[in-house]
Amino acid sequence: MDYRKLQPEEIRQLINQGCCADDWGLVTVADDFNPIHVQHVRFSGTNKLGAFRKSYTLPGGLTVHSGISHATLHNCVIGNDVHISNIKNYIANYIIDDGSYIENVHLLLVDGKSRFGNGVLVPVMNEGGGREIPIFNELSAHLAYILTLYRHRPSLIDALQKKIDAYSKAMESDMGYIGKEVKILNCGSIKNVRIGDYASIHGASVLDNGSINSNAQAPVYIGSGVKCNDFILSSGVEITDSTLVSKCFIGQGCIMGKHYSALDSLFFCNCQGMHGEATAIFAGPYTVSHHKSSLLIAGMFSFLNAGSGSNQSNHMYKLGPIHQGVAERGAKTTSDSYLLWPARVGAFTLVMGRHTKHSDTSDLPFSYMIENATDSYLVPAVNLRSVGTIRDAQKWPKRDNRKDKKKIDQVNFNLLSPYTIQKMMKGREILLELENISGKTTEVYAYQNCLIRNSSLKKGIKLYDIGISKFLGNSLISRLEQHSYSSMEDIRRILQPDTVTGLGEWIDLSGLIAPKSCINQLLDRIENTAISLDEIQSAFEEMHSNYYSYEWTWALDKLLMKWGKKLEDVCVEDLMNTITDWKTSVVALDKMVYEDAKKEFNLNAQTGFGIDGDEEQKHLDFESVRGNFESNPFVLAVLNHIKTKSELGDKVLDKLEKVKNN
Repeated sequence: MDYRKLQPEEIRQLINQGCCADDWGLVTVADDFNPIHVQHVRFSGTNKLGAFRKSYTLPGGLTVHSGISHATLHNCVIGNDVHISNIKNYIANYIIDDGSYIENVHLLLVDGKSRFGNGVLVPVMNEGGGREIPIFNELSAHLAYILTLYRHRPSLIDALQKKIDAYSKAMESDMGYIGKEVKILNCGSIKNVRIGDYASIHGASVLDNGSINSNAQAPVYIGSGVKCNDFILSSGVEITDSTLVSKCFIGQGCIMGKHYSALDSLFFCNCQGMHGEATAIFAGPYTVSHHKSSLLIAGMFSFLNAGSGSNQSNHMYKLGPIHQGVAERGAKTTSDSYLLWPARVGAFTLVMGRHTKHSDTSDLPFSYMIENATDSYLVPAVNLRSVGTIRDAQKWPKRDNRKDKKKIDQVNFNLLSPYTIQKMMKGREILLELENISGKTTEVYAYQNCLIRNSSLKKGIKLYDIGISKFLGNSLISRLEQHSYSSMEDIRRILQPDTVTGLGEWIDLSGLIAPKSCINQLLDRIENTAISLDEIQSAFEEMHSNYYSYEWTWALDKLLMKWGKKLEDVCVEDLMNTITDWKTSVVALDKMVYEDAKKEFNLNAQTGFGIDGDEEQKHLDFESVRGNFESNPFVLAVLNHIKTKSELGDKVLDKLEKVKNN
């Protein structure tokens, strides 16, 4: 924008309207500037003003014109159609872009050079230190995972920290920025904060040293009483109700409110924090805590649902709060559950009661971990048949709160993946080995400071078999369904992997599921080349987009091991047997889920209904509130799933039968 000096008559008009300046020569304006809209303003230092043409209609119908009134400005650039009024103290060193509305704010300034939260060290997971990571605007859950947990590769950590420091230095400025169409109303002190387009800040108490990465697609909203310092807020974040945030990164689409307290923590996309408290946690995607008495501390979580009163301890009153723990993806903690760190909870495991024995159940996913007279009892694989697990897997994609077209975290929602299936395969081997070593008639088996009952062990082996068969069959059918074929030669060509990448161990990098070999290649590049942060992000995105290609490479390897053949020796009978096993597994698992759902409609579930009536009125009251079992949407979906998967299996088997008969 071109600016001109004020005309003498404009200066006189401004003075008559209660304005003053240390030096009117340092105040420049847009060509079509009209001084009528600037009243009771003190100018200090160098200031540039746009044109004020637009009017705003406020809730209730009040109309106000853009312009500046009752404010002190020091070294500011004010865009077109900005409204600034009732600034109790002053605004200093800010560029305020077009169409922003700022009213009744105590203080808004940048003091010296600031990086606006970039480069702040967050002591995540271990309050005693040693895992501090620098936050920055583009931090992903996957990069943070590497920075936090790969301390055994010091050259890698050093290379990443240097890249982030260079990025943070590039963000350094002695001028703050408030984007287009921003609303800042009734706030206290805002110091050293960069605010993106379309942000709404209503009644915030203190904002100090941070970046609010709002944009038109995914605005950020900050509500009354909020206090944030040393922070970065990603697009689409909502923080309200006197929430306290200190030394935190908050990822895309996160929601915090109802007096939540977050300290020294990282929250990645779609996390939610209400009422409770978080200290030094790595909250991967979809970490959710909604209850006042819940404390998450010094742990790594993702896809977590924390029950009321869920707590952990990282302190054994010896050398300080130096312990840490991991709850792998999909873990749930029930009301009043407790974990004494260090411990590691397996994927999709339900934790009930208090556990103080430092268990590691990472190789037995989909389990129940239940307290019984101070002991931790493990029920392996039982969560595979839980209606709650299936419901969670369905709801996560629907609850993706990210509106930004640029998604920083690459989230894989699959319940069954090479990551979980490899654990189920290992878990099955562990259970068989326990049975072999201790004997088939042993009543209780000991494993990783947990106890497993004989009946639970046998059911666990069976359920893991079902889950493995379901996944391998899914992969095989998906591959066959993508192509047409009429001979075994066609099928072998179709089954040929697109890539060799995918073999071996897989890792969950806090939402991104990828082969370990792929990750290691990236880590080697970071250590040995001048790869940029953008290129690292692109590598994560590429891994995510190639997931199904990598998955098939892994699945085929497991199928060939199961068949005991090379690909060129595979016959139609092998495929048909696998698909028959798949069909049996899918139907069996769905029937278990169906029976589990039925428990929500039995007589015990109806307790408390029909408060002043008889049994018939109890049933009627229950049905009017909850509906009946047969018409429940989830139950209907399970029945439909059985039907469609059975039909799909029959369809593929028919096609293979034709190939067999050719």
